[in-house]
Amino acid sequence: MLSTDIELLPVLGNPALSPDGRHAVVEVSRPDLAADDYTDELLLLDTSGALPPRRITQGPYDGAPAFSPDGRFLAFLRPGPGGRAQIHLLPMDGGEAYPVTDHPMGAGQPVWSPDSTRIAYTSRVPEPGRYQGPADTERPRRITTLLYQMDGFGYTVDRPRQVFVTDPFDAGAPPVQLTEGKYDHGDLAWRPDSGLLAFVVARHAESGNDSRTDIWAVAPDGTGLRPLTRGGMYLFTPRFAADGESVVFVGSELDKHNHSCATSVYGLWSVPVAAADDVLAPVDSSLAPRRLTGDAYHLSFASQLIQPTADGVYFASDHRGEVHLVLVPYDGGEPLPVLTGPRQVNGYAVAEGPDGVTIAAVVSSAHSAGDLLVLRDGTERVLTSYGSELVARGGLLPMEPFTATAPDGYPLQGWVVRPEGPGPHPVIFQIKGGPFTQWGYTLNGPAAFDEAQVYATAGYAVVLGNPRGCSGYGQAHGSYVMDDLPGKSAVDLLAILDKALESPELDGSRVGVMGGSFGGYMAAWFNAHHGERFNAMIGERGLYAIDSYAATSDDGVDLAIALYGSDRDRWAEQSPLTYVDRMDSPMLIIQSEEDRHCPPEQAQRLFTELRMRGVPAEMLLFPGEGHDMSRSGLPSHRLARFEAVLEWWGRHL
Repeated sequence: MLSTDIELLPVLGNPALSPDGRHAVVEVSRPDLAADDYTDELLLLDTSGALPPRRITQGPYDGAPAFSPDGRFLAFLRPGPGGRAQIHLLPMDGGEAYPVTDHPMGAGQPVWSPDSTRIAYTSRVPEPGRYQGPADTERPRRITTLLYQMDGFGYTVDRPRQVFVTDPFDAGAPPVQLTEGKYDHGDLAWRPDSGLLAFVVARHAESGNDSRTDIWAVAPDGTGLRPLTRGGMYLFTPRFAADGESVVFVGSELDKHNHSCATSVYGLWSVPVAAADDVLAPVDSSLAPRRLTGDAYHLSFASQLIQPTADGVYFASDHRGEVHLVLVPYDGGEPLPVLTGPRQVNGYAVAEGPDGVTIAAVVSSAHSAGDLLVLRDGTERVLTSYGSELVARGGLLPMEPFTATAPDGYPLQGWVVRPEGPGPHPVIFQIKGGPFTQWGYTLNGPAAFDEAQVYATAGYAVVLGNPRGCSGYGQAHGSYVMDDLPGKSAVDLLAILDKALESPELDGSRVGVMGGSFGGYMAAWFNAHHGERFNAMIGERGLYAIDSYAATSDDGVDLAIALYGSDRDRWAEQSPLTYVDRMDSPMLIIQSEEDRHCPPEQAQRLFTELRMRGVPAEMLLFPGEGHDMSRSGLPSHRLARFEAVLEWWGRHL
């Protein structure tokens, strides 16, 4: 696989299914190298496979499809005249799509009422005078909370998301705004009778200063605003159960200060709707949230959605590099496997129609960035074949799994992707971000094997592994590192590398380490503590100094406490920059200029300290990009990054 082959690996969004399960619509996003842009189109697919996929909208940036429950219309997002995404409606029996919203700051994901008469959505409502002209003429922002910005977006504190409901069939009826105030609302869901909306918001006294979120409910006319949960959790993705008597959601419990643990399992929970009947009533333990899944089930970062049905709740869970779709019973019984195996379920939709239950899922693997699969009556049918050209020409090298053993005897999962031809090959040890994510069987996503394929094609053996601290192996596996994140992670990572280097096909005298985000953090840590093991390092979008990260990142204080604890003295102990005087290996630092998650000051501080000490260090800055540049940045920037990485390893390995 060459770097330019990213054009052959389009990314599929979350599919939408018609109510009868006979048609699916999916967003397909493709890099266009010639235009240095992406195209987003909506494809209609016959789930029986009898007809080929066809494009049903003409916009270059159409996405977020949602069928009306009666199947007559498709709502989706398309940029309006000002470039902001607006909800559009497409009649499924023919006709052109037309806009139904016109908000200055755009509209969010459309959510149909079950009776097909209304659409709920969120839209950001700016403070008066904000975002209406040149930014340099606006009055100054007054910041009073720790959370006030977001990577890939900018400031959020002065333009909170509010909940709206609109009648998409009455052009003269203005949308109804259901919420107001400084609070950011999201994750909307309708009750099956169309009489109540649930959503996630933080409206408590310390909102904006901690991790707490709650589920609130409101009637479609804006009356009866009230909470369903009352603290103690970070939660998201609320959905009404099929009977409308409870709301299921994903979340984890917080500590007594409402701070999260970065390696907590995100499980499935349930709360009765009756919990919202009286805002001022004393807390009744019988109305408290109840956990439905155990420590072995963690909602995957690759999917991040659930879907209730009559038989239970569909839930996509990380599992040893795979993402399994399971059905969780409402009583909290053992989940039933639905889609498993060495692959990842990245998105899905479920329809209970006349032909039975139909599931449309976007499934990726070691040979695919994602294809649309349909499951009906126990039979799987793949409807697309993206990436087949790459596979057909032999452009993908095999992933070779292995098991390493930590010094304490704990087993660790790893993989090698090695070049064709005889070795010994120079080695790239690639560390994933997170830390509570997983390397896995996919060519798409934040921990995918597409980069390993490019580096192996260039002649390097690429070693990857899931140390303790990552997801997919249960809560104990994730929590193991929390009293010493860099030290314990380093021990496991080196055990994985050492096992791989036992192969005579890998050259242990030519080894480099690289990683992004948490992987960049560990690359710098290795430079200070195990530099003799590596010829050179690459740190990308990394955290190198916890104190300034806490002050400048979009969720810095909360994540710093979640990863490194609340003892500020221990922050210095766990910061790679503290040990910069021990770093002497060449290091390339890759940074996006608009990254608000791991801001440029992190890279600048490390680069400056290395250069002042005479360590060979270079910094590669990408203008206009955020934290996810390597996955979703301009195609020209993604190619330039690959070129710089390969040039660096060519020079040092």
